[in-house]
Amino acid sequence: MDTAFFLASKIIWALISPDSLIVILGVSAWIAALLKWQRISRSLLASCALLLVLIGFFPVGEWLIAPLENRFTTNAALPSEVDGIVVLGGAISPRMSNIWQQPEVRGSADRLTNFLYLARLYPNAQLVFTGGSGAVTEQEFKEAEMAQILFDQLGLAERAIIFESESRNTSENARNSKQLVTPENGENWLLVTSAFHMPRSVGVFCQEQWSVQPYPVDHYSQKGNLLRVNFSFGENLSVLGTAIREWVGLVAYRISGRTDRLLPGINNNCAATDVE
Repeated sequence: MDTAFFLASKIIWALISPDSLIVILGVSAWIAALLKWQRISRSLLASCALLLVLIGFFPVGEWLIAPLENRFTTNAALPSEVDGIVVLGGAISPRMSNIWQQPEVRGSADRLTNFLYLARLYPNAQLVFTGGSGAVTEQEFKEAEMAQILFDQLGLAERAIIFESESRNTSENARNSKQLVTPENGENWLLVTSAFHMPRSVGVFCQEQWSVQPYPVDHYSQKGNLLRVNFSFGENLSVLGTAIREWVGLVAYRISGRTDRLLPGINNNCAATDVE
């Protein structure tokens, strides 16, 4: 069942992502023109052009991602003692790291830098990195293996870090990590991941009966500056794709029972920290 869900999520996203939609509209308009369906061709071209203008000039993705990023408090007060810290993978490219034989860090590096900060802030906390491979055809490349090399290079070689390398998605992150560390009731655990991904992550951990305190990082929206106009098509398209993917993921996880509610955060008894 987990494998079927994993494969279906990859296939569906490949079809509905914003960049795929733009390509589909453009190609469909071209085919309609070849078939002399002029009215349909013009409609498809108009839709494609409108989409390009909206994405290029307006931060539509930030409008969608901001509610997720504001779901939990950023820089919330930390407890005096912490039993463990879990960081979700997604910041290291397993494939590129394997090609170049060194850790290749990408856009979500804030997860790693804040994990290092918290590890030094709580020298007695159990550290957990969870992340295998989210690719369909390259499961032999594991992010956790490269994370171990990176943390050794950054001075954490002396710490006992648990590296979970078999998970392919957030649901498996929580389930596999819990099996490795068996957290007890009443323990204080920090969860580090991107702010937009925190609601789904908290819901998954709650579903696994693992209470965590969110520590959101890696923000995409410009808080207090969402109503602006500037041309940045590539960046706007990337953020829009991230936002839509996360909202689709929230719905899919709720329908499949992988999270305890559609949008975890408000009145979430599992989490130690509420929203702002």
